[in-house]
Amino acid sequence: MHQDLLTIEEVTKQDLYEIIKLAAVYKRSQIGRKEKPLDGKSIGMIFAKSSTRTRVSFEVGIRELGGFSIFLEESKLQVGRGETIPDTARVLSRYLHAVIIRTYKHEEVVEFAKYAHIPVINALTDEYHPCQTLADIFTIYEFSEKLEGIKIAYLGDGQSNMANSLILGAKLAGMELTICAPEEFKPRQDLMGKSLGTGSAVWEIDPKKAVAQADYIYTDVWVSMGFEEEAKKRVKMLTPYQVNMELLSAAGPETRILHCLPAHRGEEITDDVLESKRSIVFDEAENRLHVQKAILALMLGEKN
Repeated sequence: MHQDLLTIEEVTKQDLYEIIKLAAVYKRSQIGRKEKPLDGKSIGMIFAKSSTRTRVSFEVGIRELGGFSIFLEESKLQVGRGETIPDTARVLSRYLHAVIIRTYKHEEVVEFAKYAHIPVINALTDEYHPCQTLADIFTIYEFSEKLEGIKIAYLGDGQSNMANSLILGAKLAGMELTICAPEEFKPRQDLMGKSLGTGSAVWEIDPKKAVAQADYIYTDVWVSMGFEEEAKKRVKMLTPYQVNMELLSAAGPETRILHCLPAHRGEEITDDVLESKRSIVFDEAENRLHVQKAILALMLGEKN
């Protein structure tokens, strides 16, 4: 794999299937090709945003692989008091074997990786969420036993970090993604125009058209961390894109539901859909652990 994982663009098709294969091994047996590939390695976790799944899955995964995680709250570090990102990156590179960052501005993670001499993993920025997308792809492969030609309808904010990462992930994996969003939240054209593989991404305004042929319906919160001031505006504009039973009736009988969580029940998705037999949301959440273990093992365990 690439030295860093900042976006899906750093993942090749071969990398993707190696992640899927190893994640499946970890999920079945909790043991990989090397029992403790992170033995003797210390991984720093710099978090500026609150977290449940990301923090717990990474900490548990690092421990199960034999490594040691150090949680570093950004506000408690000197970088939170004015130390430059390059200085912090160069210093931490001398203490740690890798750094996992969850923050607001994507440019800060890019800058950190530029000056770090160790692998850097993006655990979420305002623009991208690659680890979640790789877990989503693994989940789809797990349930459909293939990726090529799978149709996904993503409803909601077409400019969110999840939408951005799903566009890149679908193209890499050979899937067909429909981003369903109003004009004000239409997907980024620079990402829509990228060519990463055999997959595709299109924009659709009508939710029922978007889900009609979908194998999977995906949604995410309408108000992500950092966008709270726009909450009322976002909810009003995105309400027609709620994933509810009426919308689900326009999809096929085998269509499954994905959501990266946390869910704002009653906003982007209703309780009855989230708790339905169609929902594989909690399988998806579990898979964060197995996929991130695979990422860490492939980035740190076999080459170092």
